[in-house]
Amino acid sequence: MTSGAGSTETSGSGDIARTLELLWDTGRRPSRGPKPTLTLDRIVEAAVQVADTEGLDGLSMRRVAAELGTGTMSLYRYVPGKGELLDLMLDRVQRRSDNPSDLGDGGWRAALEALGRTTLALYRRHPWLLHVNQSRPVLGPSAVDGMEKILTRIRPMGLTDPELVSAVIMIDGYVVGAARTQLYEREAERRTGLTDAEFWQAQVPVLEKAMASGRYPVMASLSEDSFGSDFDHFEFGLQRILDGLEVLVERRGQSAT
Repeated sequence: MTSGAGSTETSGSGDIARTLELLWDTGRRPSRGPKPTLTLDRIVEAAVQVADTEGLDGLSMRRVAAELGTGTMSLYRYVPGKGELLDLMLDRVQRRSDNPSDLGDGGWRAALEALGRTTLALYRRHPWLLHVNQSRPVLGPSAVDGMEKILTRIRPMGLTDPELVSAVIMIDGYVVGAARTQLYEREAERRTGLTDAEFWQAQVPVLEKAMASGRYPVMASLSEDSFGSDFDHFEFGLQRILDGLEVLVERRGQSAT
């Protein structure tokens, strides 16, 4: 699997009105004629598969058509171009199941905790997402449905509406940073041929001398496992964010009584 690290795309770069028609299925459908051999769903699924395996660099209308075993022009009957197709892909991979337990079995904290973990898993399954500028997303049914579900679960926090939205944005921003770091680590190993352990081992002789020089007493005093792979930095950071939100929720609850 490649990450498509050389590509950066932007959501909403196509015809927004046409994209919204396709996302929400509000466009006119032909009432007569032969049954189409393709469907929009098949095209989007094939595009996601191409991006998952070849990255955004490998994504093109021609490549998707080849994946489907059809001519490129056939795709244009369903989707105007790559910009609109990308927005359909973004909404497709955001589909959530209807199982309430996917957002935890407890209150708002469990919901945000589950959101953080499932979002990290999403970026791991589809690393090309990290190379899409989604600062201005075209909102489709999957994105709106996901936001509806998480806001329903966290509304009892007692925060203002902008604060509730900000809490979701906060979790997503944290996860994006963690996912990008993990992606870059895998990309560095692939490009250099060095494992993470081999990379750091190569620096040991110089670093040991630096620590023995007395110039870095705090660094030198750290335990051997301080930078070890056994510590879950993602989980630690996620829990601290939730701790901070819990303090705010408790404070608001006290002021309301």
